[in-house]
Amino acid sequence: MSRRVFLSLVAAVLVVAVAVGGWMWLGRETPRPSALRTEATSAFYAAIDSRQNDATPLTADEVFPSSAETLGTLRRVAADTFADCSELLSGTTAEGCTQALRATYQGGSVSGQFIIFNLSDGQAADALVTDLRKDAFVRQDIPFEVAGSSAQVRAMGHYVTVSWVGGKASAQELVTALIALDGLGRVVQSRIVAAT
Repeated sequence: MSRRVFLSLVAAVLVVAVAVGGWMWLGRETPRPSALRTEATSAFYAAIDSRQNDATPLTADEVFPSSAETLGTLRRVAADTFADCSELLSGTTAEGCTQALRATYQGGSVSGQFIIFNLSDGQAADALVTDLRKDAFVRQDIPFEVAGSSAQVRAMGHYVTVSWVGGKASAQELVTALIALDGLGRVVQSRIVAAT
């Protein structure tokens, strides 16, 4: 083997090694909360376990009404609707997801976001919760320090909600903010009533 061919092979191997190393390094950069609580769906949500029973898409006004402009000390700074759920996820995909809605909130030294994913059924919702519990998570839309941050991920029938708060605040302030954000998931209760 000539020296030129050998050097070309070595260069190719180095390029591949750098690319794989970079992919592995960047793949670990998914910001995750310090404290994470997850819940699978349950029989309580049986009426909306399938999108077939709850076919009307969610609306921003339904999930983020004007009454939720302020949640305790948090004030909504943005609300968006997505047809491509993967825009909000890092490290996973949401199979069968047709829409996601996200709102970001800020107040004092606390920031947070609430996301609801509209999946095909409870099995898909539980699969997404499992992925988020492991290595994947949602992307941050509003910057806050993830060290010390807390999140709640719930499957509720064919929906998954993610509430995530962080910032330089006391543990009590973060818990209060997380509870307030997680309350946005109550929108699912009206869907249960409509489906029964």
